[in-house]
Amino acid sequence: MGKLMSALLGIAAINSVAFAGSETYSGKEIKQVAPPPCPQWYADNEFNVSLWGTYIFTGNKWENDRYIEADHAWGGGGDLKYFFHRYFGVGIEGWAASARQGRENIFIDFSGLGGEAEPGSFSRTFGHDDNVIGAVLGTLTLRYPIPCTRFSPYIFGGGGAIFGGGQRPNNVRVFEEGEGFDIVETQGHAGSQTEGIGQVGGGIEVRFTPHIGWVSDFSWNFVNGPQNNFGMARTGVNFAF
Repeated sequence: MGKLMSALLGIAAINSVAFAGSETYSGKEIKQVAPPPCPQWYADNEFNVSLWGTYIFTGNKWENDRYIEADHAWGGGGDLKYFFHRYFGVGIEGWAASARQGRENIFIDFSGLGGEAEPGSFSRTFGHDDNVIGAVLGTLTLRYPIPCTRFSPYIFGGGGAIFGGGQRPNNVRVFEEGEGFDIVETQGHAGSQTEGIGQVGGGIEVRFTPHIGWVSDFSWNFVNGPQNNFGMARTGVNFAF
């Protein structure tokens, strides 16, 4: 009887040790360290101020362009945007660029041997004039901050007004006494014209900190007719608040 009781007590002791050991092992399995959250580089409600340099090139050769009247121009500008829920932003932008505009001057003399139907002489000369062209636009921006990264691609569009270009030549008919109309010549150029402008484009922003980033984008701009369109490349710094 004593041996039986000793055997039962031994079995009970072994089971209790085994049970206690399994509990300790299970506790180690359940205990886990949660990974740190991703840093937030873009906020849900954010005010942005951007400053950038810009390069403009016309869709046509300068002698065919009817507004900028130059192959390219360099300048700078800035924009203000407010983003709602991180993805949608409304704003206003303005820029100015220096363009070395071409100036065409013509002279046609119809008093040659061929008569009025056939020019007796013709000349076409070109000069240049440096002018500042600028624009102000309201904009809508859609961006997608890539989770757990510093990158945010975006697309945008806008509309507004452009000014400083469109100086077309004043080609006038000259009537000589006793001969009637026999000369056409350029007598100066018209002043600058203000036109409507539309814009579509896309780009990417890279955040160095949650409040400072670098933006680069490209847009195509439409100005009152197919002969006035131009491309614009921009790059610069963005401040987020």
